[in-house]
Amino acid sequence: MTRTRLSVLTATVLAAAVLAGCKQPQPAATATPGSAAPAATAAAPAEQAVNADVHRFRIGSLEAFALKDGDIDVANDGKTFAIGRPTTDVAALLTAAGQPSGVLHLSIQPLLVRSGAQVLLFDTGAADASFARAGRLPASLRAAGVEPAQVTDIFISHAHGDHVGGLLAKGQLAFPNATIHLSAPEWKALQADKDAAALVAAIQPKVAAFEPGAAILPGVVTAVPVNGHTAGHSAYDIASGDQHLLYIGDTAHHHVISVQRPEWTIQYDGDAPLAQASRRTLLQRAADGKLRLYSVHFPFPGLGQVKAEGEGFVWVPEQ
Repeated sequence: MTRTRLSVLTATVLAAAVLAGCKQPQPAATATPGSAAPAATAAAPAEQAVNADVHRFRIGSLEAFALKDGDIDVANDGKTFAIGRPTTDVAALLTAAGQPSGVLHLSIQPLLVRSGAQVLLFDTGAADASFARAGRLPASLRAAGVEPAQVTDIFISHAHGDHVGGLLAKGQLAFPNATIHLSAPEWKALQADKDAAALVAAIQPKVAAFEPGAAILPGVVTAVPVNGHTAGHSAYDIASGDQHLLYIGDTAHHHVISVQRPEWTIQYDGDAPLAQASRRTLLQRAADGKLRLYSVHFPFPGLGQVKAEGEGFVWVPEQ
């Protein structure tokens, strides 16, 4: 996630046409900033917690699972979130949303989707990275009824450690039969990162790099490039008929700060002004289109919608 753990990379393009096609017809419920009021969803009867680390839901006819890998705690010290803002401003925003004001909690939850014979995994968590309390993905995956060898396709949003950390286990491929999809700019930048040499060597035979915005699995998975976070950061539109879920990667990190104040600078973004503009653009489209979103770092299970409110937006989680 940070520059020192895995290089922060440079930018690509926001695919507005794909985002416009991600409309989710289920309306969001009214909520106050940071509240846990649920968004209405027609799929609710099919959604259930398998255990505390696994949440089952549907995207149209597709079976999907939120898989808890772990958590990251970030101090409200002005060094990571809201850089250049008084920490009292950040604390006030968090307090108003019913959140602790001294620390920001980020979840880590890769997404599993079954599409016929294909078993799709979106990002792979942080594994044993020192900056996180993580490494639960293998157990979560098995609780969802999938062995690592059964995963056929992995979609990497970007190459920060909390998204690619789970690709290897003891130096070997953790998902030996999976094709690893990531954007060509992201792959090029990862190959140029000397700190990532071992990871690159291990995954290279499995990598299928795509051009930003590509339809990777036509009708099911389309990449949505999002500017500024890294060189080839990608969200993913996951579709089943007219039902869509937008996996937003690291477009937004915190369900209060990133959503209510999308222009506040975040240390993780390689090109902060570009990432801030992309974040607002995506959130505005999501609010206007009532898109159903999946956020890897929002409170588990990371499902919900955003709605416009004040100078920013508010996160409305699904129940």
